[in-house]
Amino acid sequence: MAKTDSFVEYTVELLEKLGPVQSRSMFGGWGLYFGGRMFGLIIAGQLFLKVDDVTKPDFQAAGCRPFVYEGAGKSVEMGYWTPPADAADDAYALLPWARRAVGAAERAALKKAPKKKAVAKKAVPVKKAPARKKAAAVKKAARKAPSRVKRS
Repeated sequence: MAKTDSFVEYTVELLEKLGPVQSRSMFGGWGLYFGGRMFGLIIAGQLFLKVDDVTKPDFQAAGCRPFVYEGAGKSVEMGYWTPPADAADDAYALLPWARRAVGAAERAALKKAPKKKAVAKKAVPVKKAPARKKAAAVKKAARKAPSRVKRS
């Protein structure tokens, strides 16, 4: 297991007010997890927090930057943005941004969760005699049955 670096340890310490945050080494960086969901990313000594359609406008308005990497000859923007500069070293200023990121991670998990399908009841197959055989059986039974009609 990879050993955490000092910036990862410092960031997890800053996020202590959020609750139990875990870090995991991944793809040359670190993933930050809360409640089993990834809400942050540390790459090259920079913290990025998860955004979605709900939170992205807040990050944009605060002058934050997206995480962008080069792949297949083009720039790819990920759903992670830096927190505002004034929140980078202040646990209390970082807390509301981290909460937004956790909310975005929770909404993303809900979108990915498999929807429960209604369980269809299995119909019990009813064996029916073919129409011709059934009619023949009724006629045969009628011939064998004694007549109970009284004649006066």
